[in-house]
Amino acid sequence: MHNRVRSRMMGSIGAAEWMWIGLFILLVLFGSKKLPELAKALGRATGEFQKGRIEIERELREATKPISEDPERGRLERAAQDLGLQTERKTIRQLKEEIARTVS
Repeated sequence: MHNRVRSRMMGSIGAAEWMWIGLFILLVLFGSKKLPELAKALGRATGEFQKGRIEIERELREATKPISEDPERGRLERAAQDLGLQTERKTIRQLKEEIARTVS
């Protein structure tokens, strides 16, 4: 047991230590006044990334939903097919826009 503790203290650096080292390097590179601005920008970028990921996942679910599960999509696909429009791999929004362009 004593050897494990000593090898841990003398050996590898853990995650917490790396975090402190990284924070120190950032502090030296950017200064204490720029760090809050950098953190805010990083937070905004992360938020935008999450919004984009959620939107893509939603559109994929919508596009792969079978017609029998969504009566609105079934009606739109029948209307689009009657107008001679391609319906495969299109979202409900895309179908509505194409039908509106074709009709007007």
